Amino acid sequence: MRQVAFDTPGEPSVLYVADVPVPEPMTGQVLIKVVAAGVNGPDLFQRQGNYPTPPDASPVLGLEVAGEIAAIAEGETRWQVGDRVCALVPGGGYSEYVLTWAGHCLPVPQGWSMTEAAALPETFFTVWGNLFMRGALKRSETVLLHGGSGGIGTAAIMLAKASGCRVIATSGTEEKRNYCLAMGADAAFDYHDDAFVEPTLAFTEGRGVDVVLDISAGKTINANLKVLAMDGRMLSIATRSGRMAEVDVALLMFKRIVWTGSALRPQTVAAKAQIAAQLRHQVWPLLERGMLKPTIHKVYPLEQVAEAHSLMEAGSHVGKVMLAL
Repeated sequence: MRQVAFDTPGEPSVLYVADVPVPEPMTGQVLIKVVAAGVNGPDLFQRQGNYPTPPDASPVLGLEVAGEIAAIAEGETRWQVGDRVCALVPGGGYSEYVLTWAGHCLPVPQGWSMTEAAALPETFFTVWGNLFMRGALKRSETVLLHGGSGGIGTAAIMLAKASGCRVIATSGTEEKRNYCLAMGADAAFDYHDDAFVEPTLAFTEGRGVDVVLDISAGKTINANLKVLAMDGRMLSIATRSGRMAEVDVALLMFKRIVWTGSALRPQTVAAKAQIAAQLRHQVWPLLERGMLKPTIHKVYPLEQVAEAHSLMEAGSHVGKVMLAL
């Protein structure tokens, strides 16, 4: 089968397509014949050498796919060969075939293309696991979402609005902020130089927001603390502005703020299966009714994977970048 590989970390040009054997599923696993795969931030960081692969994961890039079940481990009964699924995968998604755990698969929503379905797992698992499971976001609360025009941000806007929440998004250009508004955000502000602080406080009439989903870290942390309301929650899921932050601990104390964070890939098989189960129960009915749909910015053939990574790094995309197999 064809599979994207790289020998040493570096620029997108280090990526190439190799011929490798098709893997076989072990207990609890299924083999998926991949039709489409998503390109995500962790793929870029791994290619750059900045995202170590967990010991039990594939070192091959790619964390979400859609396709058909091609083989099933003995004793596995949740799926049948030929089932159309999208899935979170432990690496290896940039391949014609990929292994994943049966509990990390979800059915392709009725009427959806494989490309649309492949845009769901990484972002929806991340957003649901953080905003709703760790952050306990509730109806009528206000959430601030950084990077609202990217794949994570778009999914977060849709899921938060579908849950009856008020959404403030940040993005770096007027075009992207308008996109956030078109996706359902109630307000969209510039994030440069903490420009979102004053308009966010004005928009909430000085109260602040209940939850912040942060992809920046670094110097953004103190600005987040300023806009959080009493008993607010801050969820850190990426470090695009740097891993280190100088934090005003007094704000944490006086506002009784809960600050937590997570990375999806290192979580246990059982933890990710629990997220999948909640998504199927709570979110998949909305997808089936056409209430939510990801924005696909551009689709590249597998052989143009370097161009897909270059586009992501340029930051000019709005929505998801995909690979077609």
